[in-house]
Amino acid sequence: MEIKQNNKETKGEFVAFLDGKQAGLMTYSWAGADKFIIDHTEVEPEYNGKGVGKELVYKAVEFARENNLKIIPLCPFATATFKKNEEIRDVL
Repeated sequence: MEIKQNNKETKGEFVAFLDGKQAGLMTYSWAGADKFIIDHTEVEPEYNGKGVGKELVYKAVEFARENNLKIIPLCPFATATFKKNEEIRDVL
């Protein structure tokens, strides 16, 4: 799975690709200089159950750790992923 990040001044997104096709998307909005809000995660129906959403959240966690940022998970999927995976809660 390949995940690309597009970061703009106030918003951004992580886009997941499998076999060259877009498999999922997670959008975020900046909440100041040191934190961002995960506001939406979606997975294309044919990729449901393949871990695409979780990989998107983990990519956001990796980005946060590398840049000393915090994440506010407003998206229900992201919130559930943080609740289930204690090892990524350091960025909350």
